[in-house]
Amino acid sequence: MVGLRERKKQRTRQALVRAALRLFQDKGYEETTIAEIAAEADVSTRTFFSYFASKEDVVLHDAPERMREVLARVRDRRPGEPVADLLIRVAGGSLDSATVEEGFDGVEEAQARLGLIMTVPALQARALQTLFGNQLRLARALQEAYPGELDLVQCAAAVGSLIGAVKLTAMATLTRGDSREQVWEALHRAIDVSVRGLRDLEAAERPEPPLTAPAR
Repeated sequence: MVGLRERKKQRTRQALVRAALRLFQDKGYEETTIAEIAAEADVSTRTFFSYFASKEDVVLHDAPERMREVLARVRDRRPGEPVADLLIRVAGGSLDSATVEEGFDGVEEAQARLGLIMTVPALQARALQTLFGNQLRLARALQEAYPGELDLVQCAAAVGSLIGAVKLTAMATLTRGDSREQVWEALHRAIDVSVRGLRDLEAAERPEPPLTAPAR
């Protein structure tokens, strides 16, 4: 159970994120100062720095926690669980977690964040760096979950396929202005399309049954 102190910290963190996104949209990312974000959230600048190190961290605020959750799910592979099933569970769990934590109203925030990442060079560079680093960490974790079964190339290809499908689908649907229900449905479809290829990979990697000698 989350205590009162922790709930207060979560509310302050959310207030800072929402205040920052409002100001970034109204004034521009570069023109907005950290002091203005703190004042908008009704906290001190010192409080801001107790939650975030920079404006970039505010925009990408959920990336570290999301990655910790994903890695934990991969490491919790069930006995005999095929890689396709594991990645469906991991990706679906991440979407469900986002739905619960954001109250299923996070699409507007996601659209605002995507717009910033696509137009602010510093955020674009930081997001790409984070994405590539996380994909490599996930590929290595996947290999560790399947010792002797998958090599790093297979794991990297599987992770790249899945994350690429989800990220590009998110960008396509958010920039198109889809509703939150349409976005979530599209993301689940993207997972399904990507994983079909993984199932084909698993089938191709299975050894063929030995040929039996013809009966005489």
